[in-house]
Amino acid sequence: MRPEQPPSQPVYPPGASVQGFSVHSASSTPLAGSEQNYPRATPPVRSNGPVAPFQLSPNLPPPRGGAASFFHPAPGGPVIGQPIMPPSGSSAVQQIAPTSGPRLPLVASSASVPMAPPPQAASYMSLGGNFPPPPIQSSSEYPLGRTSLIPSSASPMPHSVNQPHQGGQGGQVPFFAQRTSFPSPQPGIPAQQHLTQQGGPLGYAGAVPQPPMLSSYMDAQKARAPPSYPMAGPPAGGIQGLVEEFQSLSVGSVPGSVDAGVDPNLLPRPLDEADLEGTSSSSIYVSNCLPRHLRFTTNAIPNSQSLMARWHLPLGAVVHPLAEAPNGEEIPVVDFGSSGIVRCRRCRTYVNPYVTFTDGGRRWRCNVCSLLNDVAGEYFAPLDINGRRRDADERPELSKGSVEFVAPTEYMVRPPMPPLYFFLIDVSLSSIRNGMLKVAAETIKSSLDKLPGFPRTQIGFLTFDSALHFYNLKSSLTQPQMMVVADLDDPFVPLPDDLLVNLSDSRHVVEALLDSLPSMFEENTNIESAFGPALKAAFMVMSQLGGKLLIFQSTLPSLGFGRLKLRGDDPRIYGTDKEHTIRIAEDPFYKQMAADLTKYQIAVNLYAFSDRYTDIASLGTLAKYTGGEVYYYPSFHANLYKEKFSHELARDLTRETAWEAVMRIRCGKGVRFTTYHGHFMLRSSDLLALPAVDCDKAFAMQLTLEDTLMTTQTVYFQVALLYTSSSGERRIRVHTMAVPVVTDLGEMYRNADTGAIICLLSRLAIEKTLSHKLEEARHVIQLRIVRSLQEYRNLFAVQHRLSGRLIYPESLKLLPLYGLALCKSLALRGGFADAHIDERSAAGFNMMIIPIKKLLKLLYPSLSRLDEYLLKQGEDDGKASLQRLVLSAERLDPRGAFLYDDGFRFVLWLGKVLPAEFVKNLLGVEAANSPDLSKLPVIEQNNELSRKLLATLKTLRERDPAFYQHCYLLRQGEQPREGSLLLFNLVEDQIAGTSGYVEWLLQIQRQVQQK
Repeated sequence: MRPEQPPSQPVYPPGASVQGFSVHSASSTPLAGSEQNYPRATPPVRSNGPVAPFQLSPNLPPPRGGAASFFHPAPGGPVIGQPIMPPSGSSAVQQIAPTSGPRLPLVASSASVPMAPPPQAASYMSLGGNFPPPPIQSSSEYPLGRTSLIPSSASPMPHSVNQPHQGGQGGQVPFFAQRTSFPSPQPGIPAQQHLTQQGGPLGYAGAVPQPPMLSSYMDAQKARAPPSYPMAGPPAGGIQGLVEEFQSLSVGSVPGSVDAGVDPNLLPRPLDEADLEGTSSSSIYVSNCLPRHLRFTTNAIPNSQSLMARWHLPLGAVVHPLAEAPNGEEIPVVDFGSSGIVRCRRCRTYVNPYVTFTDGGRRWRCNVCSLLNDVAGEYFAPLDINGRRRDADERPELSKGSVEFVAPTEYMVRPPMPPLYFFLIDVSLSSIRNGMLKVAAETIKSSLDKLPGFPRTQIGFLTFDSALHFYNLKSSLTQPQMMVVADLDDPFVPLPDDLLVNLSDSRHVVEALLDSLPSMFEENTNIESAFGPALKAAFMVMSQLGGKLLIFQSTLPSLGFGRLKLRGDDPRIYGTDKEHTIRIAEDPFYKQMAADLTKYQIAVNLYAFSDRYTDIASLGTLAKYTGGEVYYYPSFHANLYKEKFSHELARDLTRETAWEAVMRIRCGKGVRFTTYHGHFMLRSSDLLALPAVDCDKAFAMQLTLEDTLMTTQTVYFQVALLYTSSSGERRIRVHTMAVPVVTDLGEMYRNADTGAIICLLSRLAIEKTLSHKLEEARHVIQLRIVRSLQEYRNLFAVQHRLSGRLIYPESLKLLPLYGLALCKSLALRGGFADAHIDERSAAGFNMMIIPIKKLLKLLYPSLSRLDEYLLKQGEDDGKASLQRLVLSAERLDPRGAFLYDDGFRFVLWLGKVLPAEFVKNLLGVEAANSPDLSKLPVIEQNNELSRKLLATLKTLRERDPAFYQHCYLLRQGEQPREGSLLLFNLVEDQIAGTSGYVEWLLQIQRQVQQK
């Protein structure tokens, strides 16, 4: 396919002189130079189906139901409290009366009613009392892996009680200290007042606990209109009924149970960095690649479709092919030279540690398809007495799970492309006012020495407002030449040969352009944006080589094709069948352009700056299908956000990038990947096209079984990424992993990976919002969590008396919390009033690409007390460390300063009664006296305290340089900023109609126990 040719008689404005540039009328002659478009390299890999170029990933079908069945109990984990609505299709859960005391009767429910959004917490305890136990202690009577049980109810414990009970059955450390009963209302005190006095795990002092759900969801629908989104709390009921219901709860004495109330402080939370890391699949597979490259939702593959049907969570993997290695660790590079890479003849699997050699080393059996392959003479080595090659430990491809092969010429259909950066910059009035143009020019100039690929790197520029401005950067010039094209209906390239230049040859001309750009347009009053024609022109310039297109956009596209209109500001569309339309591209132009860009190996990274509607849903489509990224800076102003924008742009330009890449993941007999989720274009059935990919992007995919019953004991997976390095080498990065096949559902639960599950769940939910309501996406998250815990409960219902308890495996102890956080995330929470549509879309694009560790930090950020840390740091010679706190407003002491960090921003919260002298020393006199901190930057003051603060922020930023955390200053009570920046993100609290952690667990608990 050839790029669009320019018109034979273009129309353009006459020449003029602008700021030292010679501005020429564009020539009307057709495009000069070679128009040949090289075919793209496609590795000789197998295809699992018909080739459907650039087909899009289908939406995930709704989760399967299926009757729950009893299975032999397997070692698992803790248990928790109250019943909740069961998903349709699941079997009844056996209920056994507790050994003592009355019990809460089972409540009928209707599966036809949608589950409320993160309703008030429910899963490891009941409201005010029961929480899951800490990691189980091993003992002779109850070895590790034994299921723990948590009583169905207990009275709320005072927050001051923290000492663990010294007893406990089977050597376990019970979750909490004392056993108390829920107090009865005192005469003369209204029930509501009584509950408030007792305190409990609520977000704010004096808050009133939410009443329990109505007897059934059908009753709930009759009693109230459906909530606007699933985060709404349960239907209101009488407080007296709440008291009576909790009085009826009792604690049974069951082996492994905890007969005491549980402090909300002891609920499972990821307060340790280790909670974010993955674990290897099994100690027996010592040659597996590391979890940072490949993680499965469970490191145990079911042996049958019937077993898989009982695993209600996603079954799949998350691949992070270019994950950065810690210092000192490098992926070994293997060069087979002229002999060529050793691969299976049939399935094209690369040689790896799990292949076996036979016939004295002259043949090897593929671990994926079992075919016997001949060993080339130059690769031959004898075997030892165990049948292992004698040189296996010396060959990385036979001993390491991750290797990188140097690809020979047969893996290329054209010479490797050079690193190419093309900048498409909006120079309309808004870009000048907010300072974006100046910061962009300065950052690009400062990054020129660090661009990868020297001396092969290519570079080019195009600016636009209501016209297109091209720049001749020929090395023989002393100043760049600007050429203006005003024909937006049929744009053309006026000078095809010198718009893209070698950076090392034209460095002085490029620097002259970057120095002049801000002043050249500083008087520009044009408010229009011809973004569509500019995008088309950039595509025409880049189509010969491919590369990375960086777009800087400050206004809604208003001229030419691809122009967009204001939409998404109508609250009436939320809750209707048309709600999803505001989250997808309005104009098919953008999706078609994305397909064309991918075909010519062009990746798009979008930088959007605006305090007005910019339609990120449409513009972000370009990044979504080209393997790119969306950076969104709402209300951008250079005075405040220069460092963030500059850091992220420099990171984008200088990080190592894999160019013109394709990726495929192969798997053994009986399994296959069905859907893929992330930013890419899907070629054929299993080949991901990635014009440019880097170390900050991850991909998720879902797995299914092809056979009714699998007979193998192990399934092998191999990720292969074929790409061109910045130095011009064609490389193949290969990650191999072996996963055991199991017949026991309990084994699947024990080997579950919460991080991978949440990553895949988040991408499925975000994709669902593109065709359904937000409420439905949140409902699916909750439904899958409930069904999975319901199924796990069934494994132990025969052996243990589980009435009034919710059990969960240790591996999934954080799943309910992350599920709640996901429902409260910016991409999924609330409705019209809860998030600006552009911010919601940008958050969705971001969550579709970030790796697991980054996602978990975003969902459950860190909250730390800063004032005590800074003062203690001085006393302890800098040995102190920030202690993470529970994400609840209860932890915000008005006498302190707290730092919130979600990996993308800092929020420095200052309490009302924090000493003014401390604030003055920390942030300066202006911050101490100003009622509005929104426009104050955090800058170093001339004192030790301030220097410690900046050093702390720098250290936190260096832990993950992918994004720069801008520090927002916030004073207690400063609304609405306090709510939007901090309070709405304290996921354990009830706020704005959403559930807190305790209430969410309570609802899940009820649903798990109901039929």
